[in-house]
Amino acid sequence: MSTPSKSIAILGGGISGLTCALRLAQAGHRVTIFEGSDQLGGLGTFFEHAGRTFEKFYHCTLPSDGPLLRTLEALGIRDEVYWRPTTFAYAHAGKFFPLNTAVDLLKFAPLRFLDRIRVGITGLVGRLVSDKGLDDVTTVSWLTQLSGKNAFAKFWKPMLEAKFGDRYHDVPALWFWTRFNREKGESKGEQKGYIRGGYKRITDTFAEVITRHGGQIHLNTTVTGIDLDAEGRTTVTTSTGASAFDQMVITLPTPQVEKLIGPAMKAKMPALDTSTDYQGVINHLLFLKRPLTSHYWVATPQSEHPFDGVVETSTLTDVADRGARHVVYLTKYLHRSDSRFAQPDADVRRDWTAALQKLFPDLTANDIEADYIFRAPFVEPIYRLGQKKLCPPEELVPGTVFLANTAQVYPIVTSWNGSVSQAEKTLAAMGVKVEASQAKSSVQAASKTSKVAMTPAVA
Repeated sequence: MSTPSKSIAILGGGISGLTCALRLAQAGHRVTIFEGSDQLGGLGTFFEHAGRTFEKFYHCTLPSDGPLLRTLEALGIRDEVYWRPTTFAYAHAGKFFPLNTAVDLLKFAPLRFLDRIRVGITGLVGRLVSDKGLDDVTTVSWLTQLSGKNAFAKFWKPMLEAKFGDRYHDVPALWFWTRFNREKGESKGEQKGYIRGGYKRITDTFAEVITRHGGQIHLNTTVTGIDLDAEGRTTVTTSTGASAFDQMVITLPTPQVEKLIGPAMKAKMPALDTSTDYQGVINHLLFLKRPLTSHYWVATPQSEHPFDGVVETSTLTDVADRGARHVVYLTKYLHRSDSRFAQPDADVRRDWTAALQKLFPDLTANDIEADYIFRAPFVEPIYRLGQKKLCPPEELVPGTVFLANTAQVYPIVTSWNGSVSQAEKTLAAMGVKVEASQAKSSVQAASKTSKVAMTPAVA
């Protein structure tokens, strides 16, 4: 017996909203996406430079990203993902220390030899122990117990501060454990994936397939209110008027959702926990005429650097996708209320470029083809002890209003893959099951990493 077709509003055109819209449209429902910006993709939005498109915020895919790869397969573009070996390094006192193998860790001069051993043991224990009870233990106490006070202070703490600022104290150990295990596997090296044509290729294909199934997409459409009408249907109000739907899927950050809900809807749904805040991010993207580093990621968590990491995505991407230039992202996580988040672009450009040249003294102004600065206010949820209990439910109003946002992703890594995974949970609550793909990536079994240090997990 087929399920009756329903009209369903999707609030937000990021990866969660697109995934929900795709699967619901494929199931025969009539979906309408409302997106406030002029692009789909959320943090996967793009800009144009020299006739090509580039992501405003860097992205990559891991072989273990099953939900995302499964979705790309549903779109017919999974085979367009290509894979490259990548490496990670840690900047300290003007030197770069690779941290990709156990031998690298043993040579990691910023730590005493005993501390290196304990950090290595921490990595092994993180892969072997159960996650039971870790939601009620802080990352600080867990890592301090495993690695010791000195290693925590010199190694783990700077990276936690880089991610969460002064709010790192309450982050549960479960958050960190998940990062230890995201890339767990049996191979000797790390691989990451990118898709031909960039992430715009993904969002363009989403739009094409969704509209082919009868879906509608409204860009530049800000939702000003949501509620239930007298018949119990959902209503969406925008600057152009109000529309009624059988169901609604909300993918916006929880602080934004709370401001939109009308009285009839609020009366029928559980109180949303709005105490989970978010870190924002600033990305300073540079196009260089030459390579900067051979590492995909160089961590720079010490306070002397205005950015937390140097990500050279051209170590991953093909020349066909970026041209002859080399693409480097300088990234900094900040709360949107931090004065540095609103720092003028000219000041960010001046200070960050000077700091990069101090880190890489041979980099000159002539090496820089162009640069851009992008900001996003809601990126990484700031998790607290007992976060599992704070995660909102998938179903807000029984059978009518559903939620799929990053506040629910925990403890999965906040990423496109994590958002797709959450979207699939929300779809299941709506009665739409996404079957696991029978086809596996040709590199999935061979390229999951089993590194000991696993420091990119924090960055």
